[in-house]
Amino acid sequence: MTAADDPGAALVSCRHRLSERPGDGAALAGLFAALDALGQAGTPEEAVARSNFGEALRRQGRVAEAEAHHRQALAWLPGFGGNHFNLGVTLQAQGRVHEAVDAYGEAARLMPGFAGAACNQGAMLRELGRLEEAEASLRRALATDAGLAAGWLNFASVRRDRGDGEGAVRGFRNTLVLRPDLAEAHANLALALKETGRLPESLPSFERALRIGLPDAGGALAQLVQQRRHLARWDGLPALSEWLVTAVRDGVTQQVHPWIFLGEGAGPTLERVCAERYSAWRARGIVPAFPKRTERNGRLRVGYLSADYHEHATAILIAELIERHDRERFEIVACSHGPGDGGAMRARLLRGFDRFLDLSALSDEDAARRIHAEGVDLLVDLKGHTQLARPGIAAHRPAPVQAQWLGYPGTTGAPWIDYVIADATVAPFTRQSAFTERIVHLPEVYQPNDRSRPIGPPPGRAACGLPNEGFVFCCFNAAYKIGPALFDRWCGILAAVPGSVLWLLASHPEVPGNLWRQAAARGIEPERLVFSPRLPGPEYLARYRLADLFLDTGPVGAHTTAADALWAGLPVLTVLGESFASRVGASLLRAVGLPELVVESWDAYETAAQRLARRPDELSAFKERLAANRSTAPLFDTDRFARALESAFETMWAIHARGEAPRSFAVDAEDQG
Repeated sequence: MTAADDPGAALVSCRHRLSERPGDGAALAGLFAALDALGQAGTPEEAVARSNFGEALRRQGRVAEAEAHHRQALAWLPGFGGNHFNLGVTLQAQGRVHEAVDAYGEAARLMPGFAGAACNQGAMLRELGRLEEAEASLRRALATDAGLAAGWLNFASVRRDRGDGEGAVRGFRNTLVLRPDLAEAHANLALALKETGRLPESLPSFERALRIGLPDAGGALAQLVQQRRHLARWDGLPALSEWLVTAVRDGVTQQVHPWIFLGEGAGPTLERVCAERYSAWRARGIVPAFPKRTERNGRLRVGYLSADYHEHATAILIAELIERHDRERFEIVACSHGPGDGGAMRARLLRGFDRFLDLSALSDEDAARRIHAEGVDLLVDLKGHTQLARPGIAAHRPAPVQAQWLGYPGTTGAPWIDYVIADATVAPFTRQSAFTERIVHLPEVYQPNDRSRPIGPPPGRAACGLPNEGFVFCCFNAAYKIGPALFDRWCGILAAVPGSVLWLLASHPEVPGNLWRQAAARGIEPERLVFSPRLPGPEYLARYRLADLFLDTGPVGAHTTAADALWAGLPVLTVLGESFASRVGASLLRAVGLPELVVESWDAYETAAQRLARRPDELSAFKERLAANRSTAPLFDTDRFARALESAFETMWAIHARGEAPRSFAVDAEDQG
């Protein structure tokens, strides 16, 4: 009998070899195999060696084998924190975050002087959305070792998640004092600066992160592109955009934000690719665990998931709809994961919903558990991939049927979203391949509006810096929707219409100066660009009555602002683009009875703008028709819209209750009541 056939002999042989060569990997493997075969526990030294051997296997990507060795090491030596820490690292590598939290927590308990255990536990708690616990763990880590760069990085990230932008900035700067070459810290500092309103200050940090190199550069690159758009800093922007589109096309990134990518106009196919990868990244490690059901209790319980239940564009659009839902057939629940501002809109929505769930302090998992416990039958995500979105909540599948609507103009790319609520203009059935969700068509328009919004008295032109005479083109979209190619068109229109001006929103203090310089470079006097500050609702709406024509943007068009202009009586000129985001203006114009103002190309757009400026009678006819249609057109008929949306909800539920897979369908116009 040889040593290979005899575990006892193999054990003696391996221990002898290790006494001569302690790092012999084959001898270690043989030792552990022999001990397992004999059912014996190793010595404390061998338990530590076994855990270290498991860590070596993890680094080779052999995580299942690594975990087996760590668990056996713990069976031999459960009181050694290092073994728990190594197990935590392996569990983290497998995406098993809950288990990793426990392993790191035990390591921290057994080794209170080892800051790395508490630091890693804090990082995992943050990933679970348990921010208060995460912060406590990270504070313990930093109290133990104030020079731990990873501790400051994670602590700053938690402060950012908890809404403390200034605390996040300080934490990331502390990280960079310790690790000035840490690209992740530069990228996160840039995000924190952006979120605290310091856009110009954020750009060098994004650029530095990209120069150093990130495992996935897509997120930082997309943010750099977007912040340059917000500031109208266009130098070098085409090259950055090309890099961004290429990164998505080549599949080298998961972290490009889909909302930002819409601004590239890369087309519906690539927009879906971007969204699918991003959704997969944001939902990594989430395993839905709620039982499925096809029964409901009484009224259909609809939950609207959003962070925007305050003075926000989404809230402005839906406020009257919420009030006018049919309470005999539906129970309407706010699933709010955003802040309240104590304002009039918040108070109105609190009154309008049947129930208001404040989920803002809960983790994604706990928020989903609350929605599920409330018996929500159909969850409607109003955020998609927009600011403050929390896709992890819906990713847990808390409701039997889940749809996305209104907030995000495109596909979420999320397998946990069954439907996208749209209309035949923004998302024709022929473009189903551009969506992971099944398309639902409302009869005329997908966007609701609030007919109760007051319009203030218009000021004089001079009070707004406008000339008393001359044609006023306007666009109150944020500057990120204005690119060099569109601006070329606008300057061409101004050049062709003497005495005309373009009235824009001063969305950032740097924007006017940058666009004045761009206008001068195109031969347009800077004073022909007039900028207006942001104003409260009635005053803001009143400004539209001083303008002659609203010029839409592309590839991301006006959405709420286009509806605002139409409500105030101002015609909108738009181009029917390729993607959802570039077709909203067309949807609104068709629903208000002005389809002639939807053109098929940017050449036609430029020609139409010039023609309307030269033909006041034609433009007046559009204004008169708009004024006549305002009280009857589908765009502003909230009751009609509510009935159509409710019909869509009932059909979605009926499909689910029959055990069928989600499918596309159109709501019949007669179902609006």
